[in-house]
Amino acid sequence: MIESKGYAAQSPTSDLAPWTFERRDVGAHDVQIEILFCGVCHSDYHQIKNDWFPGVFPMVPGHEIVGRITQVGDHVKNFKVGDLAGVGCLVDSCQTCANCQQDLEQYCLEGNTQTYNQVGRDGNVTYGGYANNIVVREEFALHVSEKLDLAAVAPLLCAGITTYSPLRYWKVGQGHKLAVLGLGGLGHMAVKWGVAFGAEVTVLSTSPDKEAAARALGAHNFVVTKDEAQVAAVKGSFDFILDTVSAQHDLGMYLSLLATNGTHIIVGAPPKPLDLSAFSLFDGRKSVVGSSIGGIAETQEMLDFAAEHNIVSDIELINFKDINTAYERMLKGDVRYRFVIDIATL
Repeated sequence: MIESKGYAAQSPTSDLAPWTFERRDVGAHDVQIEILFCGVCHSDYHQIKNDWFPGVFPMVPGHEIVGRITQVGDHVKNFKVGDLAGVGCLVDSCQTCANCQQDLEQYCLEGNTQTYNQVGRDGNVTYGGYANNIVVREEFALHVSEKLDLAAVAPLLCAGITTYSPLRYWKVGQGHKLAVLGLGGLGHMAVKWGVAFGAEVTVLSTSPDKEAAARALGAHNFVVTKDEAQVAAVKGSFDFILDTVSAQHDLGMYLSLLATNGTHIIVGAPPKPLDLSAFSLFDGRKSVVGSSIGGIAETQEMLDFAAEHNIVSDIELINFKDINTAYERMLKGDVRYRFVIDIATL
């Protein structure tokens, strides 16, 4: 077994604190990664607090992982020691079901294995990236370009792919009017992708003071959703709304902003169900859909696109000891736009 050091929550009521644990030895098809940076996702907080479902404790969060390969198994073909690599939200799947065969491991029909807070197919608990190392099958490791700021790449492994995947699936691009609802860790990446894909991007926000930041990211327009006149001016105008909000909000109001045949794509995860009236769908044949992360092939595609177009997340690099304070700030929206842990501070 490989000794690992990181930060863990011992229970839903405890703060994250230093913890020593063990990873499995490197198998024939595994790679070991020295973690250099790990992004802090809103879902990390929700999972350690049991907001969505009962967790597996002690819990080491973190699924926005970048680092360098330090060991490879005897049968590894696509990585070598010294390569930069990333790990996102998945570390395993059945590899054989219809979805896995279509590079949709995130929708594995037998259930994928999450990077943390889960018992894997081998019966062992998975521990995430708030740690100094990780061991994964090479099929679930991703190549990372040397061209980009490595710390700012980390959030692409969740916030990046969560917004990239639906925009690609629904072929959002030139000639489309895209509204991004919420300007946080997910929303700011959605703006960057939407602009890069050629769409006309509007940010919808309750906060007027975010307009300058939205435009700096490339947004063409900004609508304050608490301003009735501004909302009225854009009713029936958007082809797509990418909804990144993880708090309760009125779906009906936002559906009214869609054009005929418009699509409202939910990628945020509020802790309670959202209300939806059928009548808000009838007028204009509108759709409400959801999307998770992407599969491994699509995540690699995203990383390659990011390297080609110099797209990374806007981050604030933090010391490990400040993680609990970072959670408090994150819940208040006091970060632009993603905290990333410098693992060297462990």
